[in-house]
Amino acid sequence: MDETVSTPTPGRLARFKALILLLNRLPGEVSRLNRRVDQLTAMIEANQRENRLLLGQLSLPARETYEPLSPVEWWLPAKSAYPGGDVCRQASFDTGYFGYWSARLYEHLRHHRKLWEFVFICQALYERGALQPGVRGLGFGVGLEPLTALFACEGVEIMATDLEEEAATDLGWTDTKQHATGREALRRPQICPDDVFDRNVRYRSCDMNAVPDDLTGFDFCWSACALEHLGSIEKGLAFIERSVDCLKPGGWAMHTTEFNLSSNADTVDDMSTVLFRKRDFEALAERLKARGHEMLPINYDPGSLPLDTYYDVAPYREWPHVKMALSGYAATSIGIIVRRGTGAGQHENNPE
Repeated sequence: MDETVSTPTPGRLARFKALILLLNRLPGEVSRLNRRVDQLTAMIEANQRENRLLLGQLSLPARETYEPLSPVEWWLPAKSAYPGGDVCRQASFDTGYFGYWSARLYEHLRHHRKLWEFVFICQALYERGALQPGVRGLGFGVGLEPLTALFACEGVEIMATDLEEEAATDLGWTDTKQHATGREALRRPQICPDDVFDRNVRYRSCDMNAVPDDLTGFDFCWSACALEHLGSIEKGLAFIERSVDCLKPGGWAMHTTEFNLSSNADTVDDMSTVLFRKRDFEALAERLKARGHEMLPINYDPGSLPLDTYYDVAPYREWPHVKMALSGYAATSIGIIVRRGTGAGQHENNPE
């Protein structure tokens, strides 16, 4: 029997090489297609959640269920409105302390969770005796918020910080007017006289993911709706831990951020805006406790008034905006309060 093997033609050889190349590339292509399927699945699930929330958004509560707010004569700071952390809810807006701090901040009194964050920080610091002359405060990601001017007016020596301008521009913060380009951007003559502002306010650039070692010895620090933009839930929690290192023993850290009301399991992570869950703060409390610090208990009650069950959908309203839909999840603002342990060692590079 003739067992000679015929010599492959150039055409067959080319097809054979192409087949080998295709087989070599197949695992990568399959992996790419699987990633794309996962992305599309996530988009569909987000759209389904958004649609469910949109149905509720179409029925805005009657205005008489949330207006008017508290009369001016009731506007006074409270003695103990925030014994611990809290979430934004409608009931907070109809209080004397909310009207008081809104007026001090030169803000129109309205149902908006961003205003709630400012008031939470002011009231929580006031209750702890932190807003008085000689106290040192450190602000992170201050943007164009009015808190720096208010604290300076109280005689507090403020170091205000925000992301370096070029990095902020790359992230789009300057385009949306959410970034402070320097001390002058924080000046508010209607809140704080210029001479008092100049005496009490300093500014420097600071990346919240890489806080410099020399920012230490402060009586309190704060951030308002900034840490959810650090890239992931873990980066946000790590920042909170790092911010406590900037304090004197017994000092206070006040931070507000986005909170997931829909789930304690599924959420948004590793994105430009993340949604923190109850479990994330419970884990943070344990991490801080292990280092000798205390995160005060959080009141997670979302409220039951009309605006507590109305979820504003993008493009968001000027007000009311107490709860909202974010990536298909019901969300609102949350405020946390951490006290640096009085026996905790200073940061390793703290000169004190």
